Amino acid sequence: MSELLQYFKDRQQAMVDLLIELVHYETFTQEKDLVDKLGAFMEAQFQALGAHRIERFPQTEVGDCLLAQWHPDAPGKPILFLIHIDTVWPTGTLAERPVRIEQDGKLYGPGAVDMKGGITVVLSALKGLHDSGQMPQRPISVLMTSDEEVGSTYSEPIIRQVAASAGLVLVMEPGTKEGALKTWRKGIANYTLAIEGRPAHAGNAPEQGINSIIEFAQQALEINRLNDLKNGTSVSVTMVKGGSAGNVIPAHTEAYIDTRMMTVKVLDDLDAALGQLQPFLPGSQITVKRNHHRPPMERSAAAYEQAKQIGERLGVTVREDGSGGGSDGNFTAAMGIPTLDGLGPQGDGLHALHEHVVINSLPTRATLVAGLLRDWQF
Repeated sequence: MSELLQYFKDRQQAMVDLLIELVHYETFTQEKDLVDKLGAFMEAQFQALGAHRIERFPQTEVGDCLLAQWHPDAPGKPILFLIHIDTVWPTGTLAERPVRIEQDGKLYGPGAVDMKGGITVVLSALKGLHDSGQMPQRPISVLMTSDEEVGSTYSEPIIRQVAASAGLVLVMEPGTKEGALKTWRKGIANYTLAIEGRPAHAGNAPEQGINSIIEFAQQALEINRLNDLKNGTSVSVTMVKGGSAGNVIPAHTEAYIDTRMMTVKVLDDLDAALGQLQPFLPGSQITVKRNHHRPPMERSAAAYEQAKQIGERLGVTVREDGSGGGSDGNFTAAMGIPTLDGLGPQGDGLHALHEHVVINSLPTRATLVAGLLRDWQF
């Protein structure tokens, strides 16, 4: 066992205590005041860890973002951590489901794995290097955002701005259920399909109407043909709303389309295909609007191999997997920056009642993160 791994194993209880403290801050994305309370705690943590510069990005609709930097003027590209302090859990959830530790070595609590466990890991790794005098003389940044759970609408420009100079991005989302890193994530793009027909009395003059639901039905079949599941592309009509009354030819139908893909090229191809849909019924009109998207996080083989080698030297097994869901790492990977995700602890139950962290993965992950900071070679 490496000295670094033993160091963090000896401090496992301190990591558990920190995680419990973080979970006790309820940080539902829409509760800015409560999110900012945890933000103030995080700022104090960064200061205690000797951050040389802390910058605040004030927000009005969500919690403020923070950027903590160590050795910002040192030569070389920064290693950038991405963390988010918001959760999906409304205020009061903690009273319903208090933190508990089971005999199976799992810590349960709202927000424990997504992503207060990841915050625990990065703070503990920085503290371990700081306290042991092993903090590398290289630029290190931690960007703390506050709206990841609702799509990073406000923080995306900040992420892109800060990441532009980074040489490596480490995303502190949880590892997989088996503890693997996430070296790829599917991209996500959501669309609204709006169809305009013409209303008419369904009994007296149906021939005078243009049935928007019939138009939608034919469009849905066209859209379904865009699926390529064996290559990781899914195109799903997930919600439909149409019609106004049981005896009226429906004039308006609206549908929601969820798309997932593995590569930026496929994202562009899907975007073009959906934008080129044409009406089937004479006189009907269709509009396709993209509402939100995260580009795919394509696999960075070189980054994974180096992380695996560093882990092996420290006595930590590093495996890889991926995810059909997105994270803020999708943005940075699409910028061409090597990005590793899932560096938070092992666990399961994201956004679910059984959300938990596997406790003994905390020191293992802290060892890996500290090793990446100390030993990474550009």
